[in-house]
Amino acid sequence: MTEPAPIPVFDGHNDVLLRLLKAHAGTAETAFIEGTETGHLDLPRARKGGFVGGMFAMFPPPLKSSSGMDRMQGGSYAVQLPAELGLADAQASTTAMASILLRLERAGGLTVCRSVAEIRAAVAKQSLAAVFHIEGCEAIDTDFRMLDLLYAAGLRSLGIVWSRPNAFGHGVPFVFPSTPDTGPGLTDAGRALVRECNDRRILIDLSHLNEKGFWDVAELSSAPLVATHSNAHSVCPHARNLTDRQLDAIRESRGMVGLNFATAFLRPDGSMNADTDLEVMVRHLDALIERVGEDGVGLGSDYDGATMPARIKDVAGLPHLFEALRAHGYDDALLRKIGTENWYGVLERTWGR
Repeated sequence: MTEPAPIPVFDGHNDVLLRLLKAHAGTAETAFIEGTETGHLDLPRARKGGFVGGMFAMFPPPLKSSSGMDRMQGGSYAVQLPAELGLADAQASTTAMASILLRLERAGGLTVCRSVAEIRAAVAKQSLAAVFHIEGCEAIDTDFRMLDLLYAAGLRSLGIVWSRPNAFGHGVPFVFPSTPDTGPGLTDAGRALVRECNDRRILIDLSHLNEKGFWDVAELSSAPLVATHSNAHSVCPHARNLTDRQLDAIRESRGMVGLNFATAFLRPDGSMNADTDLEVMVRHLDALIERVGEDGVGLGSDYDGATMPARIKDVAGLPHLFEALRAHGYDDALLRKIGTENWYGVLERTWGR
């Protein structure tokens, strides 16, 4: 008997471009299209796991230190984050990752999509559908000249901050246990950025924003509230996760939350540990659906950006999550919503097409 085809997945967040930049800068197309032994995401494993596309992030990396995620261990911690990047350094790494994305498209590894119609067309022809996303706007100047250029290159989604502060706002640090209410919200430049994104219909990603920044966006933005890779604070009390009140606001806006597979944001003990049972992912999805509804929850894996549960391991392991959800009682209609349909819906409501 042949195995059923995997549930198609459009994913809210991955960091494969940063991995390719660091490990395969001169051979990125070959590494992605032919596959590698390391990392979480490439074309062969995407095909195996049912991954049909997603948000391909460009995260300006720290210059001399790691992000600190590997230090999230034990019952409590407050990870010291790397310093904010200067504009020139952030622009250099962001444009390098953008170049990799566009070269992957030229090599036939994926299709850069600017509308849901283009996403559906790419998936129909069995090409990975990639949305140009930046995580942390250090590369954008406060006059928004770089925003104009990135938008012309295909940018349709951005996270105002990563967890460190920048010119536009304050990120939520890696603190456990903690609420996300950790400091000031958006700056004046950040408020202007929200308006610029609304004018261009660029999706604003609330993941990594602290709670005050979240409410600043909620007050200012006319678009659905979206957290591409965040989890339920009621299950894991990490500062990076969303409170019930935040989830209620996302629901009221007809927005979206993508389940983050990073184990420190899943586990009730906040540890970045691959020995994590899929049951806790099911618990988060139950909690997210309870607050946001069946039409507002999807996946936001954080592939190539964090430690995954060992049972999933990489993108080829996505069917294991759907097996666990089926065993828990999720039917195929709900699995299809979580896999692709909810993302398509919120992108249509944000982009208008």
